Amino acid sequence: MDSPSPQGRPFMKMHGLGNDFVVIDLRDGGPAPAPAVIARIADRNRGVGFDQLAAILPDDEADLRLRFWNADGSLSAACGNATRCIARYIMDETGQDRLTLRTDHALLRAEDAGNGETRVNMGQPVLDWREIPLAEDVDIDHLPIEGDPVATGMGNPHLTFFVHDAMAIDLAEFGARYEHHPLYPERTNVEIVQVVSSHEINLRIWERGTGPTLASGSCSCAAVVAAARRGLTGRKVTVNVPGGVLRIDWREDGVWMQGPTSHVFSGVLTPDWLTE
Repeated sequence: MDSPSPQGRPFMKMHGLGNDFVVIDLRDGGPAPAPAVIARIADRNRGVGFDQLAAILPDDEADLRLRFWNADGSLSAACGNATRCIARYIMDETGQDRLTLRTDHALLRAEDAGNGETRVNMGQPVLDWREIPLAEDVDIDHLPIEGDPVATGMGNPHLTFFVHDAMAIDLAEFGARYEHHPLYPERTNVEIVQVVSSHEINLRIWERGTGPTLASGSCSCAAVVAAARRGLTGRKVTVNVPGGVLRIDWREDGVWMQGPTSHVFSGVLTPDWLTE
């Protein structure tokens, strides 16, 4: 467990469509929390509670660097809604309307989309089975899994199912079962998609290391990429998630995601609690 400062650890609580985050600013130095500490902060009864934790770090070339952890303390290379939330915070802080943000997945671009919304280019989808990663060479558009799902990488692995009625699926059982499918050596996010039209889908989400979430940027991007590859939608799609609406646009330069963000409150984790 890392040693907090005598003043404790400042943090911000943010969310994008109910997909919530604890954000810590490490641009002035200091270590990221240890995985066990991250899991304690994630506890919604004894800690703060979050779907992911994000750290803001300095970068020599980009405006800043971001690192992400799931609620169980495991690392994730991408978190689209947290990226948008932090981009909005930095743009408000600096007055900039465009930023570059480095993640473990890619160098991302963010911009003010107007009306209080923020747009982020999540980079190109990963369509090579080795890099998603999968355990073996299979047809990623028609995986050898019951339900004929699709595999996609967005800096983290995704497994997308298309169903007639997304609400009819028992998400808790379904998501937990497929997160640990042997075809995914690093586990996977699971998306349940109901196609409404060529430009709209309904999406339910199970995030690896976290569970059900009200929204997910990377899952929304992966779901649209999978639907477009199947010919079920175009590349510009409205995604209805339990927490609201995201707009995804798979362009030549990457997968753009747009939606609202919220900075809910700022606080300090006490040294005594962190070292209990």
